[in-house]
Amino acid sequence: MKAIMVMYDSLNRHYLSPYNSNWTHTPNFSRLAKNSMVFDKSYVGSLPCMPARRELHTGRYNFLHRSWGPLEPFDDSCFEIMKHNGIHSHLISDHYHYWEDGGCTYHNRYASWEIVRGQEGDHWEPDIKTQEFPPHLGQIMSQDRANREKILQQDKFPIEKTFDLGLEFIEKFHEEDNWFLQIETFDPHEPFFHRRQKEKKAGPEFDWPNYAQVTDEERPWMENLREEYSGLLDMCDVGIGRVLDMMDKYHLWEDTLLIINTDHGYLLGEHDWWAKANDANFYEEVSHTPLFIYDPRSKKTGRSRQLVQTIDLAPTLLDYFNLPIPQDMQGKALKETISSDTPVRETALFGVYGAQVSCTDGTWVYTHAPIQANRPLNHYTLMPTHMRHPFTPQELQQVEMVESFSFTKGCRLMKIADIGLGMVPLEHNWQSVLFNVTDDPRQATPQHNPAVIERLKKEIVRMMAENDAPEEQYQRLGLEKPTQG
Repeated sequence: MKAIMVMYDSLNRHYLSPYNSNWTHTPNFSRLAKNSMVFDKSYVGSLPCMPARRELHTGRYNFLHRSWGPLEPFDDSCFEIMKHNGIHSHLISDHYHYWEDGGCTYHNRYASWEIVRGQEGDHWEPDIKTQEFPPHLGQIMSQDRANREKILQQDKFPIEKTFDLGLEFIEKFHEEDNWFLQIETFDPHEPFFHRRQKEKKAGPEFDWPNYAQVTDEERPWMENLREEYSGLLDMCDVGIGRVLDMMDKYHLWEDTLLIINTDHGYLLGEHDWWAKANDANFYEEVSHTPLFIYDPRSKKTGRSRQLVQTIDLAPTLLDYFNLPIPQDMQGKALKETISSDTPVRETALFGVYGAQVSCTDGTWVYTHAPIQANRPLNHYTLMPTHMRHPFTPQELQQVEMVESFSFTKGCRLMKIADIGLGMVPLEHNWQSVLFNVTDDPRQATPQHNPAVIERLKKEIVRMMAENDAPEEQYQRLGLEKPTQG
């Protein structure tokens, strides 16, 4: 038995033809949809990039306990479990956050791994000479410019190199058994640098929006930016087409599980916002993700309306390879969901550490805002790093060692007060809001339905308790912790 995962970053389902996009060109995603189960109610759990990957490894939510950071010593990684049980797990990625302080423990959980350099701010090409930037909107970075020059000289984009290496692996090992391959690209994450760049419309350079509201200056160029995103999406589509060609060439449909997923979506001006984990609500464009799975055991294709999440992928993979699923994994294997439409949950929880907490039943989405102070808030960790740097001495001077949570294997943890040096604002403008995403999939009109809000609030509290959330999270969110009985 074999398994292939193709993972993208910031893939907005609304820009894919299987999810009813009528202007982008994604023929290979359409081809994929005809040969897999397409999930119509797939949601994130923990946002953004590395928190989502921690879920991919561990099969459980993590945003209630710490911010962006490495895998912890007590975490169960499904890819390491494979490695220790005769399944060769191999990662190929150009996702440069793996090589930063806040992602440094992930890639070594695989049996083998290979990296591709050059995406965004990856410290790849020496950035020494002073660069002149053209008139632009949004963000710009000299390191990214240096990387782009080198990429153009090599005439091979990181996403293309990543898929090249993935196909080489399949060519070499397609006749072997008991392996897992993860082809993971940073794209279509911003900045939207792609092969159609010369075709861009006139106007200021704009391929990297700020994580903020759309400004009046940016608004006339919104469609230009979406075209830039679609240019990168074209390259994503070509990549998945190459994988499907391999599936056909070597008859891998007979014995190979295929998963195509993303960590989260992306706002391209919808709701007047750019990007993702910012002051905006966790709109459907960000939280409601594309997911395609082909399971050779049932060979079922079509569409599933069952509610699934990122946390379900780890147990799905372990179940596929007949490996035991650790009790700390909260996700559910999707074998029966694919073969016989069996539900795995009634509600799903999702959010960003220190921000709002959202809950959906697949019809209603309720986002619950914290109290205005958004405190108390603590990190619980044995790996005190932020995205690009360790916790500072200022943060660590007041560290407290506390007793373990139910999933930390008896390990006492560092309790570190959040003082606003990470990604969490000390002040916020978030509002609790309810949407009916069945009747209003683009979330144009907030709803006032106290009964639904109360029901989903109770579900938030229930799932927080199941996740062994710290007591202060209830206080921060203005929720009452359930009594144990």
